[in-house]
Amino acid sequence: MSYSTQQDILDFVEDNNVKFVRFAFCDIFGTQKNIAVLAGDLPKALEEGVCFDGSSIAGFMHVEESDLVLRPDLSTVTILPWRPTEGRVMQFFCDVEKPDGNAFGGNCRGFLRSVNRRFRKLGLSCNVGTECEFYLFENDDRGRPTRIPIDFGGYFDVAPLDAGENIRREICLTMEQMGMSPQHSHHESGNGQNEIDCHYAGPLKTADHVMMFKQIVRAVAMRNGLHASFLPKPLPDQAGSGLHINLSLCMDGKNLFEGDIAPDSIAGSFMAGILAHSRELTVFTDPLPNSYRRFGCDEAPRYVSWSRQNRSQLVRIPQVKGDNCRMELRSPDPACNPYLAIGLVLAAGLDGIENRMVLQPPVNRNLFDPAEAAGLALDRLPATLEEAVQVAQESEFLHRVLPEGLASRYLTEELKRCTALKSAADPAEYERLHYFNAI
Repeated sequence: MSYSTQQDILDFVEDNNVKFVRFAFCDIFGTQKNIAVLAGDLPKALEEGVCFDGSSIAGFMHVEESDLVLRPDLSTVTILPWRPTEGRVMQFFCDVEKPDGNAFGGNCRGFLRSVNRRFRKLGLSCNVGTECEFYLFENDDRGRPTRIPIDFGGYFDVAPLDAGENIRREICLTMEQMGMSPQHSHHESGNGQNEIDCHYAGPLKTADHVMMFKQIVRAVAMRNGLHASFLPKPLPDQAGSGLHINLSLCMDGKNLFEGDIAPDSIAGSFMAGILAHSRELTVFTDPLPNSYRRFGCDEAPRYVSWSRQNRSQLVRIPQVKGDNCRMELRSPDPACNPYLAIGLVLAAGLDGIENRMVLQPPVNRNLFDPAEAAGLALDRLPATLEEAVQVAQESEFLHRVLPEGLASRYLTEELKRCTALKSAADPAEYERLHYFNAI
């Protein structure tokens, strides 16, 4: 659907038996939230927004200044196809504002939009695509998630080893119904692990699609009596799940990642900025204690480096042609807030362009092999969430580019996560309840 005016929306609601309209947004960690408005109240909600208690959302507001307002982005309207066809449910993604209409620093969609605006002022357009991995697990006889994967398949396997092909098919068809463009789907390396990739789009649209994708996967899995987990490392002896972010830049109709990339070119400086700030960004791209179990385990990078084709690197340049030419950032995981993660990665690349950073030579070694990595003077990504928080606290870049107060609120909540897990009587059970069941 593509509607640009409130009247277009109201006409669609009337013509298509829509009864409930969800005003969806996310907290600063990327956890989706929503409030449902009945169709009869939609005209007022579109005109005035929907007020809610910001003090009840982690990292948003204090109780003494708790009111916030949801403003729907009309271009994001979509029907939720897994809900009833009688009394349909429709959804918007929303921006969050203060009651007086001023910007709210926790509005992560607004942050990503502002970063993209800076690229446009330079005559650059950004394309972003994601590759999202997830696990499917069985539920027990009471409908509670277990750690039993639905199959024992591996990379690119087919049935009967792959028991998820029909689920992936249903997910892809649902994505198409909701205006998304799935590109590839397959069984991943881990038992019960799957991957679905989406065609690239603009930064904000891609971040919205990541939120919608996770919503679709969970809904389809639940409808099939399964539990979908986006936890970065749900099984200690199986592959971790990543959210690889693919980025390209265009100027005057030319993809700047096509062909050789000169160290001092726009694309080279863009990559240099991302590499230079990658340690500072890690707390945002990898936000859970569990996230750090992926690094260096034959599926996620440990070192700050780049190369062509090489999947052991933080940044990889795939061997592709034309519009598909791009860089791939391999450290992020699907627990991240996609608006903050994509926005900060782009801001880091922009910092590289504006400061004319020079891309260092590639590291053409298998860095998953300790012998290959030995002796190389390479920076490492943080080894724990606590280290990632410390690096971010010391970052002038983050405090310069993030909205006022957002960095301190985010990092404060991250330290609470570290403390809560450490002080838990049973850390494994704490992780199951708070992360495995929820992420």
